[in-house]
Amino acid sequence: MLEADFKYIIDTFFALFSMVLIIFMVPGFAMLEAGLVRTKNVTSVLTINVMIYAVASIAFLLVGYSVAFGSWENSNMSIWAAFLFQMAFVGKTINIMSGGVSERVRIIPLAIFAVIMGAFIYPAIVNISWGADFIAGTFLDIDMHDLAGSTVIHSTGGWALLAAIMIVGARKGRYVEGKVRVIPASNIPLVTLGAFLLWIGWFGFNGGSVGSISSIENANTVAKTIMNTNTAGLAGAIVAGAFMYFRYKLFDITMILNGALGGLVAITAGPDLYNMYIPILIGAIGGALVVLAVPIFDKFELDDPVGALSVHLVNGVWGTLAVGIFVDGISFFAQLKGVVVIGVFTFVVSFVILFIINKFVKLRASNDDQQQGMDVSECGVEAYPEFRRAI
Repeated sequence: MLEADFKYIIDTFFALFSMVLIIFMVPGFAMLEAGLVRTKNVTSVLTINVMIYAVASIAFLLVGYSVAFGSWENSNMSIWAAFLFQMAFVGKTINIMSGGVSERVRIIPLAIFAVIMGAFIYPAIVNISWGADFIAGTFLDIDMHDLAGSTVIHSTGGWALLAAIMIVGARKGRYVEGKVRVIPASNIPLVTLGAFLLWIGWFGFNGGSVGSISSIENANTVAKTIMNTNTAGLAGAIVAGAFMYFRYKLFDITMILNGALGGLVAITAGPDLYNMYIPILIGAIGGALVVLAVPIFDKFELDDPVGALSVHLVNGVWGTLAVGIFVDGISFFAQLKGVVVIGVFTFVVSFVILFIINKFVKLRASNDDQQQGMDVSECGVEAYPEFRRAI
């Protein structure tokens, strides 16, 4: 067998294996969100996650991949493996958004937005960052390092979520006379399972983004990338737990898990570039940012049941800027420019599209539907029919 053929086969297998790990994040998001919402909304949350994976992936297959990369040509691996790896990413931007507007968003308008995100919005962002780059040579041209998408995926989903929350509004009864009404999670074991499925998926997310494992140098880079990814998650969990204990004398498992996810988001921009110690700092700051950001968003009555703004938007920005701070030869201003260009584009376009959708098909469920639960009004199937639904 020729060496070139061997590398082609190994890299094709690597892309397919990484894709499978990333797809584990689909049930990860689903379980995390199902555990964090009330029992009367669990079926609708699961349905939304399934529909996002289906419609966004089809939209990316038919339109989005070509928009992002210009063609299907690939000399390093099977074109089908290259597509499947990229397809595994697309739904994550909308998963981030769907969790943050759960318990009051309707399925059909969100599915319409998922199609547009999968076919045009996300592919346009990939085009100017990882892909064909139709703005090359202009003053908007982006030259940032974002290996697996702290900005391209995570803050993109976060900016879209911010636009959606501003249009949809808070859940009924979440904010009463300027005070935050605590709505507890319904199933902590599901939250824990979902977070760890996401954590495992991140190894394919970041490790697979190296793009090749068929040489000693690339194999070492993949291994270092996965190690640094894991380290940042560990540090985020520890710091978030410590913050909660010192402040409240309690260990909040939901905040610990979100701290871990915040660390994982933060490291995603540059795990291939750091030594073994920097990810501890990046992940630790990521975990702290989650704890600090949640009450700030609540202060502005930006209702986010799963903490996605704190985990994905805040840490997507932090992780991208961190590359410019800690890595020699990478410009902080280039990283900042990428964050700003993608952030402004995503927020403005998402807001406009969601505003238009909302004019024709209301995004927000009625107060009565929210009261009885989205499972009944949207799906007709309750996840826990033997339980009395909480109001």
